[in-house]
Amino acid sequence: MPFTLGPFADLGLDAALLRLLLEEHATSTRPRLERFWRYYRNPARWPGGPEAGRARLAQEAGLPARLTRSRPEADDRDTRREIVIENDIAWRIQSMVDFMFGRPVQIVSTAADPALRAVIEQTLDAAWEASGGISLLQDMALLGHVYGHADLILRQPAHFSSADPVQAVAESLRIEVVEPTRGLPLLSASDWRHIDAFIIHFARPVNRAHHPSAVLRLLQPGLEPTRARSTLTEVISARWRQVYEQSGAEPRLIESTPNTLTPGAIPVVHIQNMSQPFRYEGQGEVEPLIPLQDELNTRLSDRASRVTLQSFKMYLAKGLSGFEKGPVGPGQIWSTDNPDAEIQAFGGDAASPSEDSHIEQVREALDKTSAIPPLASGVVRARIGNLSSANALRITLMGTLAKTARKRITYGRGIAEMSRLILHALDHAAILRTDPRDRNIRLVWADPIPEDTRDRVADARAKQDLGVPPERILAELGYGPSDPGVM
Repeated sequence: MPFTLGPFADLGLDAALLRLLLEEHATSTRPRLERFWRYYRNPARWPGGPEAGRARLAQEAGLPARLTRSRPEADDRDTRREIVIENDIAWRIQSMVDFMFGRPVQIVSTAADPALRAVIEQTLDAAWEASGGISLLQDMALLGHVYGHADLILRQPAHFSSADPVQAVAESLRIEVVEPTRGLPLLSASDWRHIDAFIIHFARPVNRAHHPSAVLRLLQPGLEPTRARSTLTEVISARWRQVYEQSGAEPRLIESTPNTLTPGAIPVVHIQNMSQPFRYEGQGEVEPLIPLQDELNTRLSDRASRVTLQSFKMYLAKGLSGFEKGPVGPGQIWSTDNPDAEIQAFGGDAASPSEDSHIEQVREALDKTSAIPPLASGVVRARIGNLSSANALRITLMGTLAKTARKRITYGRGIAEMSRLILHALDHAAILRTDPRDRNIRLVWADPIPEDTRDRVADARAKQDLGVPPERILAELGYGPSDPGVM
């Protein structure tokens, strides 16, 4: 049966619009996003198999044809010039994720009642930990940095297994990250910031074999069965959820349930890596680095070719027969009756200051564009001076820290919104009653720069003098209630 989508008629979503959205996503949005991932991951492939020759890397797609094409007379041989790919994008993205979520984030409730505040914090900690904890946050940050945005979805259980909120969320609720290549929104016509419905669309392999038809077997003898695949399309709104599966000509409805988890609110949270005005998509880190990465790979490949040609001396023999048959080396003797015979040597490595300067300038442009210098990944150069103090290190990494602080606003807002959705679901299920004002939280981020222990203890004493609860101070220092010696 085709897409029915009756529960979403009030949103204007019908089968024709859904197919149009999926077509636009498949032909325009997804290829662009997949290119970003290929530049980050830079996977290798062997067209003729791993034993057939050199691997082709994804970033070779950005190199000029003079470097990547084989000579016409080469037949099936790989006669490409030497290719050098230095993936400067990957380590910068990983360093950004480490600065964002290298250490856990503390969720603090702002509820007025101390007892309720403690229960809320324990419940939210259990929910995030059951869904992956810091690993979930790192996956979310990685997708956001590569694609520009990511989405979190709160999965609805069939029923809560316990009346205890901590145990209920640990056993039932799950937070999942939706990759932007799979998820697409239906935005409100009046407010681009509001999601009317969220669509998840992807193909997956199934556990059965797909046998070719008799006609294909006649046309292609020896055609082997392949693993069957199906396409899932999930549509979620604030009121309803439907799932369609398609393995043939038409999709079939396999699940249709009302939204009893967060009625009145769609259980999806959108997170931009860096905010982009009037756009659903955020600003990613890979897209602005692609032209510079292509230029760096091109110049490194050119330098490799130059070094190969100039590192070894070459010889031109005139009037000397049989010269090409013997080796060139110490103690070799050639004889000839030709008085005009001559051997000329040429080649040998030579310095190229302009080439080295250009490559260094490209690397500096990558540093400025990403705000991630090599120091952020632990590469210390002599020219940066003495970094014996944390303040000197902060000044050196000022751009990285400023960008991290900016991203904490967008990612922190997403974590807070998902936490409020969890509390809304528990309140609706009568497991943990909360007022909307009690569902506000704030986040305590760990400092990405290592701090001196004495400075941390002095800060803790100052907070104690100001009346901050001792358990919160100990939590910020990394101590839990069950640690030995903790009062």
